[in-house]
Amino acid sequence: MSTKIGITGGIGSGKSIVSRLLEIMGVPVYISDIESKRITCTDEYIIRELSALVGEGILVDGELNRSLLAAYLFGHPDHTKAVNAIIHPRVKDDFRKWAACRDTYDLIGIESAILVEASFREEVDYVVMVYAPLHVRVDRAVRRDGALREQIMKRIDSQMSDEEKRGHADFVLINDGETPLIPQVLNLISLLSKNNSYLCPAKK
Repeated sequence: MSTKIGITGGIGSGKSIVSRLLEIMGVPVYISDIESKRITCTDEYIIRELSALVGEGILVDGELNRSLLAAYLFGHPDHTKAVNAIIHPRVKDDFRKWAACRDTYDLIGIESAILVEASFREEVDYVVMVYAPLHVRVDRAVRRDGALREQIMKRIDSQMSDEEKRGHADFVLINDGETPLIPQVLNLISLLSKNNSYLCPAKK
């Protein structure tokens, strides 16, 4: 059975870079953001339930109507909880099926910015947090998304803080642009692949 690791971190921390490095090194990674978008647009249950909440225009030419969904979610935490309650369990089921097809691998991963918030913590053995200082994260996100710093800060403020994420993490990888990242990823793989006796899977 594979050891499952959850890769998480805030906007601009570099989760995707770590996931790509893991894949290059032979560790399959489930990218929850990509897969959740696919599932949301193809799962009949999700489409039906979202349509009941938001309206029949939730899909446009087979794509999620993001503006309609954003209008429904904006300023309504209870709406966000309702949507998440529809989508997250289906993504979790999809991850389980994906993982079952890869149980011959020593390590597999799942990347999610909201790993803890979406209750995926119980699906993995270890949580790996990718950390970068706030100013580095903001600069990266501004360049990547072409957004204003104020917009990025609002998105960051809406997420779980780095301090709280650290409290859930079994490992922290530093991606500050100065500390070499590849040796950290290699070390992580080495530690978990060896199944060292002093590493006990975190309680689920």
